[in-house]
Formats: sequence, C-alpha cells, structure tokens
Amino acid sequence: MRVPRPDLPRRRERLWAVAGVAALGFLIVLEFAARRYGLPGPITTQVREVVAAPKSGGLLYAAMALMMVVLTWRQRFIATGAAIGIDIAFALVRWAMDAKVTSGHPFGNGALWVILSYGVIAATRRTGSERVLLLKGVGLGLLLVAGRKTGDTWLLITSKTRPAVLDQYVATADHALGSPSWLVGRVVAATGPIGFNFLDIVYGQLAVAAVVVALYQLRGVAVERRFPGHHLVRTFLVIGLLGPAFYMIFPVVGPIFAYGTGTEYWATVSLWSPDIPSSGHWAVADLWPQTLPPVNTPHPMPFDEITPRNCMPSLHTAWATAIFIHTRKGPRILRYAGTFWLVATLAATLGFGYHYGVDLLAGVVFVLTIEAALRSLDRGWDRSGIRLAAYGATVFTALLVAYRFLPLTMAEHPWVSGPLLVLAMTSVIYGYVRTTAAWEPKATPARQPVPQPEPI
Repeated sequence: MRVPRPDLPRRRERLWAVAGVAALGFLIVLEFAARRYGLPGPITTQVREVVAAPKSGGLLYAAMALMMVVLTWRQRFIATGAAIGIDIAFALVRWAMDAKVTSGHPFGNGALWVILSYGVIAATRRTGSERVLLLKGVGLGLLLVAGRKTGDTWLLITSKTRPAVLDQYVATADHALGSPSWLVGRVVAATGPIGFNFLDIVYGQLAVAAVVVALYQLRGVAVERRFPGHHLVRTFLVIGLLGPAFYMIFPVVGPIFAYGTGTEYWATVSLWSPDIPSSGHWAVADLWPQTLPPVNTPHPMPFDEITPRNCMPSLHTAWATAIFIHTRKGPRILRYAGTFWLVATLAATLGFGYHYGVDLLAGVVFVLTIEAALRSLDRGWDRSGIRLAAYGATVFTALLVAYRFLPLTMAEHPWVSGPLLVLAMTSVIYGYVRTTAAWEPKATPARQPVPQPEPI
C-alpha cells in the first residue's frame, strides 16, 4: 500500500492558497474584461445581490448549506432562521417601497448575508484551527456563487467576442454518430409536454443535485473538524473555471439555434414551456429535429451577439458525470439518483437541441481528466496519476482537433469514425476506472494467531 508523504497536507494547503489567490485574480481580470464590453462582471453582480433581488435565490441557499457543514446543529438552526428572517425583512421593505421584483428571485439575500456574517465572525471572533475551518466553509459557499457568476460572465463574453460559430463543423462530425440530437429531439417531442417539462426540471436543477451529493460527502466535517481530501464541489468548481475557456477556442451555439426548429416540434412541447428559443434569421434553416443537415463542406457561420457559444464541450454532461462518479460510494438511493441524473441530463441536452452528440463525448473525457488530476493532487502525484491525466488531455485535444479539421472525412466514413470516437472515450473511462481502483486501499487479512504447542 502506498504510504502518503508526511509533508503532503502542508504542501496541499500551500497549493490551494495559491489557487485561491489565482482565482481572485481571475475574477478581477474577468471583471475588467466584462466592463470593456459594457457588461457587469462577476464581482459587480455578486455585490449587487447583497441588496438587490438575486438572480438565483436557491443557489444562495445552497451555498449557505455548504457553508453550514462546519457548524454545529444549533448554529445551523440559528443561521437558517436568521436567513429566513432577513429575507422576510427585505420582502417587507420592498413591499413598503412598492419595489416590484421584475427579474430575479424575491428571496436569497438572507442566505448571502449569513454567509458574509460568518466570514466576519471567523475573522474577528475565532482563532487558530477554528478560524481556518470556518473560513474554509465560508469560502466554499462563496466559491459556489462566484463560480455561477463567473460562468454567466464568460457566456456573455463569448457571445460578444466570437461573431462566427463552428456549428457546421460539429454537425458534420456528428454524422459519424448518427446525429443523435435529431433522434433524441424527436423522441422527446413524442413524449409531449409531460416528458419535455420533466426533463426541463431535471436539467435546470443540476446544481441542487450536486449540493445534495456534496452535503452527503461533507456530513462529517463538523465532527471531524476538517474537510475530506477530495469532494464533488472541487470538481464542479474546476469544471466551471476551465470549461468556458474552450468556448472561446471552439465557439458553438447548438443545433436548436444553428439549425432552427420547426413549428411542429414546439406545437407538441410548448404547452408548459412558453419560452421558445429562437435564432431568427441567423439559423441555417428550420431543420432541427425533423430533417438531418446535409453533409457539405463546413465553414464558420456568423451568428448574433446574444446566444452563448457554450456547447463544446458539454459542461452539463461533465457535471452530471461528476455527480455520477461521486455517488458510487454512497448508499443505494444516492447511487440510483446519480445514475438517474446522468441519464436524464444526457437525454435533455440532446433532446432540447442544446448539444450535439460529439459535445457529450468531449464532456465525458473532459471531466474524467479533471477528476484524475484532482485525485492525483490529493494523494500526491505519481506515475499512474500523471499518465492518466496526460492521456485524458491528449484524447480531449485529439477530439477537438478532429471535429475542427476532419469533420467531412468523419461524416463520409461513419462506420469507421463513429466507433473510433466511442472507443476513444471508452479508453479514457477504462483507464480512469482501472487506475482509481488501484489507488483504493487494499484490505489486509487479519493475522491469525499462531497455535501454541500443548504442554506435555
């Protein structure tokens, strides 16, 4: 069994301190970048929510729940009551001033105030390890919110800075897989409003599922007074931090926007969903999901400055896969929930026309590479960890290069290129499962007592 190095915890803390400073610097840079395009950055939008109606009150309460893993049950009840009380006070003030909430949620400010208050308490009323633990809890909650704000700002920047999209390349490469978005889109349409809106709920509540899994993983922090080495929140944050960078390299809007939607589709599903995505005159034609796009030589196509270029890779797939991975060691109901969320998310990403099939393959390889790197960082880098992370990064890069430069070849030879794409993803899955299984501590059998000779 591999013996951990004695200086590993200290080195890990130094690395995460450097990562925290780098993340803060990244937020500042992103703030200035957003201001350059006349947009509010992640820091500005977060500061506004101290008083203004938050964009997602549920996210703020989820962040508070993560923060409370370091608190005792008595402190949790007090914090929850304080958050609800503050939200009620905000609602009364808005009612008295006749300030209607036209955008955002009427609740959530209280949760943010509680998180910030515990940050002040940690800095002024705690010392030593208790201060560090409470600051870690506050930082965890704020990082979840900052990750969401950062993602929103990234998406706005992609729409402003990438006037041309590469959907024709991805749609052409997707012929190698049989264009699954067109197939699943017709299946979802056949289920009618019930199936459509059920998947819509699952798709929109991915963060809630992640928080439930994270709370299970962090349930012992208040007792043990320390965080586990690796947990789901770390993976989620790294996915959200690194993933949008590839949107700038490979801007894609998705089939529902690039290839339009026919009125027949929305007539079957829009009963409960009045907000119908529209790409206007920017779409190639109204092809999705009834008619497959033709196999022609692809080229970049201009698109609007509103729709995010957030398809390659599919981060929803990456996040759902991360939930699936982190539920494998949980109780049976959690394992079933993780499997369900992964399958439903894959069905929604394709069935809603938000992604192409090749996006999903890239998303799976992307998250497995991140998981390999984070687990190696937690246990200490060795040859197996470096090899797995490097292999995943190589396959991910090869997929993106193939989508960009070989789409027509892939579409013309689907019986060869399709299995090769699936094999590439499967090889990363196999390597991850085999390597991480070898990392698990092996149970050693108990030593049997040596029988003593009977006295003569």
